Amino acid sequence: MLNRRLLRVKVMQVLYAHYKNGDTSIQNSEKELFHSISKSHDLYFLYILLLLEIREYAVGRIEFGKNKKMPSEAELNPNMRFVNNRVLAKFIDSEAVVKFVNNNGNNWVNYKDIVKNLYNHILESTQYKDYMNAEEDSFEADKKFAARLLEKVIAYFEPIYPTFEEQSIYWNDEVEFVLSMVVKTIKGINEGDESISLMGQFKDDDDEDFVKRLFRKSAVNHSDYHTLIKKHSKNWDVERVAFMDIVLMEIALAEIVEFTNIPLKVSINEYLEIAKHYSTDKSNVFINGILDKALQELEADGKVKKAGRGLIDNK
Repeated sequence: MLNRRLLRVKVMQVLYAHYKNGDTSIQNSEKELFHSISKSHDLYFLYILLLLEIREYAVGRIEFGKNKKMPSEAELNPNMRFVNNRVLAKFIDSEAVVKFVNNNGNNWVNYKDIVKNLYNHILESTQYKDYMNAEEDSFEADKKFAARLLEKVIAYFEPIYPTFEEQSIYWNDEVEFVLSMVVKTIKGINEGDESISLMGQFKDDDDEDFVKRLFRKSAVNHSDYHTLIKKHSKNWDVERVAFMDIVLMEIALAEIVEFTNIPLKVSINEYLEIAKHYSTDKSNVFINGILDKALQELEADGKVKKAGRGLIDNK
């Protein structure tokens, strides 16, 4: 489910902690890596369950209104469009969603005030009002609304984010991406689907192999790559360089050496982009310069072997 950049970030975070702790085995850190990835998958399901919890709250409000001693006309004949949303119904019937709840429970039952406040926030949104009053009543209209509800309303509901931080330290960096994956799932649902296809922890076996090999090769060759970096840092005091930069360069070197099918430019650019978000303002210049020198040595020693056309040119 996570894209390659976020998988690289996961490796970076776990290796950083692994080196800082000092007494953690590679095996235990690898378990931590895959636990972190599994928690991202949990967040994917929690967004889906949030939609269903909001719907369930709406059902409760409708029943409450009907059972008043003197209900209004609107309460006796409520607009059922949201609670009857066909896309949400498919999630309710999803075996994967039911299995997740059976195995993990539904955390939103512990955050009833958040659900209530979010529901009231949704009621005031343009997206909700337009949907409830629209003439078109179709599966496609339901699908568009469910996607917009996530993208335009829930994504900007600030009170929800502290609850994510409370539930898992792993979610800080990927909330936006995971939400986009739920939106992608919704947009891929068809009315005729008997069962909907939900995303797994990995896009495919290649991604699972990628993150496993990247972590292991970076960890096992830590000393060699650190020495190589230090050798080409004559104009820098390596001990005073941000440790995150060192970790990023070691992972970059591991990827360049071990993954012959990934172009050099792709690998280098990925780690430069990650450095922008996780390290210092000067990191890009430092990382780019040191990697360039280290790569020249690795290429001269025949340790960089790229398969396919156009993969060697990294200039």
